[in-house]
Amino acid sequence: MTKLKTLLLPMLLLIFGCSKKPEPEPSAIRRVPSTICDGEAEVALWGDCTDLHSSVSDGCMESGCYDIRTTTSINLYSQGLTGSIPPEIGNLTNLTDLRLYNNQLSGEIPPEIGNLTNLTRLDLNWNQLTGKIPSEIGNLTNLTRLQLSTNQLTGKIPQQVCDLIESNHLGITGILYGNNLTNTCD
Repeated sequence: MTKLKTLLLPMLLLIFGCSKKPEPEPSAIRRVPSTICDGEAEVALWGDCTDLHSSVSDGCMESGCYDIRTTTSINLYSQGLTGSIPPEIGNLTNLTDLRLYNNQLSGEIPPEIGNLTNLTRLDLNWNQLTGKIPSEIGNLTNLTRLQLSTNQLTGKIPQQVCDLIESNHLGITGILYGNNLTNTCD
């Protein structure tokens, strides 16, 4: 009987006691506390940018923050991101590509996004964003792609954004579809 216990105990530990800890679901991605980042040279956004999704973003530092000087691309689409878009994103003025589509982002688009004047691509579609489109998006004169569709945006499209759509030959469908917006860009 003692031999049987000696053999059974390690087997039971192997079967029941050594299971791998499950990986967190994408929706468990949280913002890095802003106290970790140097507010002048680094920005805290979602999660630790050194984890699996950082391979599609640049400017990620060991601290898990984004470097204000070197971050030119943030591609966190389909990552299960929740919460609002932090206004600090407007500090990443060297961004040229911002893709946050197909997440669960909520709240309003921060007007600080208008500080990202080097952006050529802004994809915020397929989220749960609410409120009005900030007129500051009209400052993004280098945009070649603007996608805000399939959110819960309301109100009139600001004239500054209409002017941008016309001057940059952007499609209005990428804004109107799936929102409750009034097209004032005729």
